[in-house]
Amino acid sequence: MQREHFVSHQPVLISREETQAKLDRRNAMAGLHKNSQSYTTAERIEEIVQQHGQRVALKYGQQQITYHAMNARINQVAHALHDAGVRKGDVVALCMENRPGFFYVWFGLAKLGATVAFINTNVNGRILAHALQASSATKAVVGEECSAQFKAPELDSNLICWTWPEEDQAAGLSLLADAASTDNPPAAWRAGLTAGDPAVYIFTSGTTGLSKAALISHARWLMTGDVMQETVSASQTDCFYCFLPLYHGAAALSAAATAFTVGASLAVRRKFSTREFWSDVRQFNVTICQYVGEICRYLLNSPAQANDHQHNLRKMLGTGMTAEIWEKFIGRFGDMQIYESWGATESNTNTLNLDNRVGSCGRVPFWEKTNLRLVRFDVETETHIRDANGRFLLCAPGEAGEAIGMILDIPDSMAGRFEGYTSAEASEKKVLRNVFKDGDAWWSSGDLLRCDEDGYCWFVDRIGDTYRWKSENVSTLEVADSLADLPGLELVTVYGVQVPGIEGRAGMAAVVMQEGQVFDAKKFYDLASARLPRYAQPLFVRLTPVADMTGTYKLRKVDLQREGFDRSKISDTLLVRDLTAACYVPLTDEALQRALAS
Repeated sequence: MQREHFVSHQPVLISREETQAKLDRRNAMAGLHKNSQSYTTAERIEEIVQQHGQRVALKYGQQQITYHAMNARINQVAHALHDAGVRKGDVVALCMENRPGFFYVWFGLAKLGATVAFINTNVNGRILAHALQASSATKAVVGEECSAQFKAPELDSNLICWTWPEEDQAAGLSLLADAASTDNPPAAWRAGLTAGDPAVYIFTSGTTGLSKAALISHARWLMTGDVMQETVSASQTDCFYCFLPLYHGAAALSAAATAFTVGASLAVRRKFSTREFWSDVRQFNVTICQYVGEICRYLLNSPAQANDHQHNLRKMLGTGMTAEIWEKFIGRFGDMQIYESWGATESNTNTLNLDNRVGSCGRVPFWEKTNLRLVRFDVETETHIRDANGRFLLCAPGEAGEAIGMILDIPDSMAGRFEGYTSAEASEKKVLRNVFKDGDAWWSSGDLLRCDEDGYCWFVDRIGDTYRWKSENVSTLEVADSLADLPGLELVTVYGVQVPGIEGRAGMAAVVMQEGQVFDAKKFYDLASARLPRYAQPLFVRLTPVADMTGTYKLRKVDLQREGFDRSKISDTLLVRDLTAACYVPLTDEALQRALAS
């Protein structure tokens, strides 16, 4: 299913050569670091302190912490943890909400040459035990707000934990650090550490099962900061806004890495707040913000204010900004550069919209200059379409296919490298072999993209989210996008559910209304009918009080899909489309039979 608005309202086309020149400058920055170099995360922090020590590094509430002060506290943590037995090569879990202590512990461990496993602050029990086991962490630093989770009986009783208290307390690891030296620890403590070694483990968002620990090297973190500095022309006068959780790659790999590369400020909020977003932007003089698409929906759903245009936010980087949201966001909050992108924490390829092309997640001006390819994929059988020789087939312009990245192994280079996960088995599952010729290897993204005649790429859906109904492919993202401006809507999640005895999967929309708003089944029916072909209109509606989301604001559909429309398992109100009534009506056996017969 292709939406015409994806190619409407566009500016004058920028030449392929102009876009490629921007990409070439990014690529040059990506080549600055070698896997064998001894310059790592620790050296970058110490270097930026030498250059910008008196500038503000962190803004948090009423606190303004300079690079010099931040580094001094990092050093105290490093000394304290070294005294406690942490050494180069150790894996230490870090579970803490967004606050200065996160950076003190993260970079303190980096100065010891330890690997830091970022733990989702929302997990507990069996899932937390899995994360610790997957990362091989034998020690952990835990924010006081997460301490109860680390007392679960499922955890290894031999796990060594230090608690980091709230800011106004002197206890746990913070108290130990108070008595430690503020000097940079000896570089000898991390002797032998190279940029190719793992710096952090970042867990995938877990929308379809237990998370995997993606390996992020020091070189990858350094490269990200350098590349994004070039991309957004960041400088020491900028202030980045960090409200996405730091255990996620978007915050740690993009916002933090870039800010700490150029000596800019990073404004940190514990958790995202729709109510406080713009007041934070104004208070901290935020100029650059990392986003995910659902956050932008929340901001648009908030009541309009007279000062919506009064701020200095000029650049936004992220994923999930659809064309409709993009245009509404700019229309309401003022013109700004949107760097919509596609990729993954563990990916060896990506796209980035450098041309401010509305709705696009990037451009490939010349395919011979990238390791990215789009290959044909059958969403019904969830298999790749192959030629007579068993080789994969490239997509034509406008055709959706899986995005894959050729795995390169250039000596001492990060280019095209797939660093994988802590699990060799999980890493191998993400590799496609003998794709176009014997012996080649490609990273499998699990994402469907399409590319137009001008090389602009558009995100379609996750494989498994796109479904087939009435012999037509349906993109859950595009359906949700079409229904997103229903009056009073907070969020809509679209997915396919199996109907016994019927081929394919029928569309279902889980709807969350804003507080005080009532779902209007007739308006929803009219909106779906006006904007979507009949096969793409949701057959079912589920009215749910809250959205099932990950800690990184990605919709978690797996449980919703599993429950389907089983009234014995679901207490939420269930509706089904009724063409005769031109409305969605309560789900009964009779109503279902009418819907399936139509």
